[in-house]
Amino acid sequence: MTDARFLDRSTPPHIATLILIAGLSALTMNIFLPSLPGMAAWFEAPYALMQLSVALYLALSAVLQVVIGPISDRFGRRAVLIWSLILFLIATVGTLIAPNATVFLICRMAQAVVAAGMVLSRAIVRDMVPDAQAASMIGYVTMGMSIVPMIGPVLGGFLDEWIGWQANFGLLLLLGVVVLWLVWRDLGETAELREVSIAAQVRQYPALMRSQRFWGYVLCAGFTSGTFFAYLGGAPFVGTEVFGLSSSEVGTLFALTAIGYAAGNFVAGRFSVRLGMNRMILIGALVTGSGLALLAVVTWAGVHSALVFFGFTVFVGLGNGITLPNANAGMLSIRPELAGTASGLGGAIQIGAGAGLAALAAAILGPGSSEMPLVLLMLASSVLSVGAILWVIARARAVARG
Repeated sequence: MTDARFLDRSTPPHIATLILIAGLSALTMNIFLPSLPGMAAWFEAPYALMQLSVALYLALSAVLQVVIGPISDRFGRRAVLIWSLILFLIATVGTLIAPNATVFLICRMAQAVVAAGMVLSRAIVRDMVPDAQAASMIGYVTMGMSIVPMIGPVLGGFLDEWIGWQANFGLLLLLGVVVLWLVWRDLGETAELREVSIAAQVRQYPALMRSQRFWGYVLCAGFTSGTFFAYLGGAPFVGTEVFGLSSSEVGTLFALTAIGYAAGNFVAGRFSVRLGMNRMILIGALVTGSGLALLAVVTWAGVHSALVFFGFTVFVGLGNGITLPNANAGMLSIRPELAGTASGLGGAIQIGAGAGLAALAAAILGPGSSEMPLVLLMLASSVLSVGAILWVIARARAVARG
């Protein structure tokens, strides 16, 4: 394939473009989390209602990813990304001028269209490189991408204290304009477009869903990322209500998880080709589960500290960073000609599971709660991810034996 030349859309996109496309999606998901208490006060709405801005966003992201993949296989990655970013900018303006919590939540849900960035950055990688290198490149892309959400909650917490929660969405608006310009200038078409209807592509879903390997990769990725989504749904409550932290302090501690994620992505990029996808996925799932098991034991022993709780989530980030690039590459490898469709369907299942876990985390935490219910929920999700990749490994061995 032709070497990428930055801001030349006649060549493959530069890796920086893919990082920023996916990074905007990740930043939109978490920059405002430290502001949730202030937003509840601003709109004079219950805190639990404002927490739905996480679960509803994830739920609509899941629905959109089902259709984004097939649409991009039919009409191209470039066109879908450009229109998604335009709609994202309109929705972001809506969050800034919303007169009440209901309108805000509607506009917040509409922001989920930016999930196209996460779906299509993976599909574009698969368009550009073969299976053996896809996991490695996805690892490097998501490692760079993790820098953005790593500073997002930190920056969001300080913006909330200095200016107000609206500053977070103002920043998203500005960054959305920048990324739209970058996509227009640098991202040429990478997919081999096929003259087939969206309905015909959707009819190919059963071919993917009958694959045990596809389901194994998707479930492993879903339960692994589910630990993080549960954390997103419950950690703001734990930080502010259980440990009495300010929004800027919660935002700063959120960076610990992202640091672990960046380190995990580096490990994935460095070792995935050498060790293989399945082995790396198992290592990552075990890292996540082991860290959460230790946190559960320490918490059960009576050690209640914000630094302990948030510190142990480094293992969640590290395990996610190792597992997810490989699991995503695995699900895309089942039917390479349907990379966009597989990325969308797999992503929808992952995000849908994440939305459910984020909502469940918010539901199990109430007045008087400790951090323990959230820790146990995250641990249960990590155990299921280990089971899913062991299923894939067993299936691969059975196929190899004939």
